[in-house]
Amino acid sequence: MSTAPVIAAVDGSDDSLRALEWAFDAARRRAAPLRVVHVRQYAAWGQADVLVAGPPDAEGDPVLDDVHARLAGRGEQPVVEYVALEGVPGAVLPELGADAQLLVLGSRGRGGFASLLLGSNGLAAARDAQCPVVVVPRPGRQVHGDGPAEPGPRVVVGLHVDSPDEDTLDLAFAEAALRGARVQVVAAYPWPVQTWSAPGQMLPPQIDQAAVENETRALAEGFLAPHRKRHPEVRADAEALPGDAAGHLVAASKGAELVVVGRHRRRLLAPSRMMGSVTQAVLLHAASPIAVVPPGPPED
Repeated sequence: MSTAPVIAAVDGSDDSLRALEWAFDAARRRAAPLRVVHVRQYAAWGQADVLVAGPPDAEGDPVLDDVHARLAGRGEQPVVEYVALEGVPGAVLPELGADAQLLVLGSRGRGGFASLLLGSNGLAAARDAQCPVVVVPRPGRQVHGDGPAEPGPRVVVGLHVDSPDEDTLDLAFAEAALRGARVQVVAAYPWPVQTWSAPGQMLPPQIDQAAVENETRALAEGFLAPHRKRHPEVRADAEALPGDAAGHLVAASKGAELVVVGRHRRRLLAPSRMMGSVTQAVLLHAASPIAVVPPGPPED
């Protein structure tokens, strides 16, 4: 395993402590160090254009002291490092991903509006960090659907067969291998297909749905083949489902160990970092922890 750390961002809130526990377990499974980071924001750093992070002061950090006491005495724990920084969390946290395996945050931290499903720091990190970002939601999120008929641990991953993301599939298979889980691959295809004939008039689709579903499944199986070869111990089941990809992924999140989604690659006409509507919807509504994977470098 890589010696790069798993980073847990904490601020003393219950949400961040849930993220800490997830990160602790992730570091242990990877035999990686755990870096616990508290970014302290003060008025002097509150300007939107201030991006720097400063070192800890000499007075210590009560939040990190509490975390240290919480983790003390646990058996089989990773090497833990505690880091206090000063700055704007939404700017500092994404930068921490430059040398990390994972950056793990709670869905909201201290000071966030109670009505928000995901705080601004989580959104910023998921959009901008160079490493995969795991957001641990609050327990009790309700999702529609009956969940999987087959019991057992699952890692859910979204696959866009028109533009597959190898890094996203890599993380899903690696996580499943670490957890003794199967991979549930959700490949959604647009349906129904509507054809406009005149203003206000739509023709029924001229494409057979079964053919579209079979083609989608065949493409998905092809993309999964190299990952199955690298992880023969991991079972992967591909599902070709019609309609809303986000809705299918959220429904599949019920009882899942993790949902893995990709982040949009920068494009010529959209050079800024973007998450995409499906990824953002999953972050807001999934019941399980969500991993957002940044795109790899463009191919030559």
